[in-house]
Amino acid sequence: MPDPETPLLIGIIAGEASGDLLGAGLIRELKKLFPSARFEGIGGPQMMAEGFNSLFPMERLSIMGLVEVLGRLPELFSMRRQLLEHFTSRRPAVFIGIDAPDFNIGVELRLRAKGIKTAHYVSPSVWAWRQNRIFKIARAVDLMLTLLPFEAGFYRQHKVPVQFVGHPLAEMMPLHPVKAEARERLGVSAKEGQIIAVLPGSRGGEVKMLGPVFIQTMLWLHKRRPQLTFLLPAANPHRKKQIQMQLEQAGVDLPLIIMDGHSRDVMQAADSILMASGTATLEAMLAKRPMVVAYKMAPLTYWIMKRLLKAKYISLPNLLADEALVPELIQHNANPQSLGKAVLASLQPEQSKSLEKKFTDLHLQIKQDADKVAAESIAKLIQSQFSSDTAQARHE
Repeated sequence: MPDPETPLLIGIIAGEASGDLLGAGLIRELKKLFPSARFEGIGGPQMMAEGFNSLFPMERLSIMGLVEVLGRLPELFSMRRQLLEHFTSRRPAVFIGIDAPDFNIGVELRLRAKGIKTAHYVSPSVWAWRQNRIFKIARAVDLMLTLLPFEAGFYRQHKVPVQFVGHPLAEMMPLHPVKAEARERLGVSAKEGQIIAVLPGSRGGEVKMLGPVFIQTMLWLHKRRPQLTFLLPAANPHRKKQIQMQLEQAGVDLPLIIMDGHSRDVMQAADSILMASGTATLEAMLAKRPMVVAYKMAPLTYWIMKRLLKAKYISLPNLLADEALVPELIQHNANPQSLGKAVLASLQPEQSKSLEKKFTDLHLQIKQDADKVAAESIAKLIQSQFSSDTAQARHE
C-alpha cells in the first residue's frame, strides 16, 4: 500500500448536483485514508468545500436535452480534450468518473488505454436498455461502483469488476420516519386528515405530460373523498409556475397546497404518494409510504422505448424487490380513473403496514455506508496500481 502521506493525485469528474454530493462524501473518506491526497477535475460547491480543485465550472456539464447538447458539442469536446491532456501529463493514481456516463466513460476509456486506473461511480441504466454499452464500459473501467445491488449482479454476469456500495440516500433518511413530525415541520395541521403527496416530476417535459393528468386525478379523488388534502412540492420556481398555469387552465378548485421544495418532508407527511417514475420513487420507499407510480411520454418515444427496455419494472422499489410492490401505470394506463383507484387502494391500512415492512427491509439492504465503502474500494484500486508499478520497477 502506498504511504498515506504520499501526495497522491486523484482525478474526479462529476457532472451535476447529485454527483457533487457523492463526490464530496467520497473525498471526505479518501482523505482519511490518504491525508496528503490532492483532488482535481470537475466538481461542484460541495466537493470544492472538501478542498477539490475544479478545472471547469460543473454547470458546463449539466446539460439536459438533445438540442441543448448538440449546441454545446464544441465546448464539450474542447473540455474533454483539455482534461485528457491534463490527466495524461499529471497521471493521477486513479481517475473516478461520477455519473455523467456520456462524458465520463469516453474519458475513462482513453485514460485507461494509457495505463491509468479508472473507476466509474453510479452505473448507467445499461441493465435496462441499450445493453450493448456494457462492452464499452468493460473496456473503460477497472472498477464499477453501483448504488443498487441488482446493478452489481448485471456487471458480474458480464465479468466487469464491480462493487455494490449502497445508496447515500439510505444514510440520510431515517429508518422509521414519523409522519406527525414531518407534518409539524411543514406547518400542516395533524387535523388535516389523510394527505396525498403529488409529485409530477422535476423536469418541464415530465410536468407537461403528467401535470394535467395528475390534476384530473386529484379532482377524481376529491369528488369521492372530499376530506383528502393534497400537497405538491414544486421542484423549483419554474415548475411551480408551470403547475399553477396548468391549474388555471383546468379551472378546478382543489384542497391543494403547492410548496416550494421540501419533497422529502412532504412524502414523509403523506398517507400515500402519486408520483412520476424516477429517483424520487426511491425516496418515497425510504419514507415508507405507499405510492402509485406513473409515466407518460410522446407516442413515438414510447413506441421506441417499449422495444428497447429490458427491465421488468420502471420504479426503483419494484426493481429492488424484483416484484410488483407498487402499481406502475404507464402511457394510456396513466389516466385519472386508473390512478385514482390505485391511490384509494393504497390507503388501505393493511396494505400500508405490509409495504412499510418490505420497504424497511429494502432500506436496510441499501444502507451500506456508501461513502466509506466506495473510498475503501478506490483505495484497493490504488493499491493494485502501486503493486503493479513496484513489480515493474523491480523487473526493470
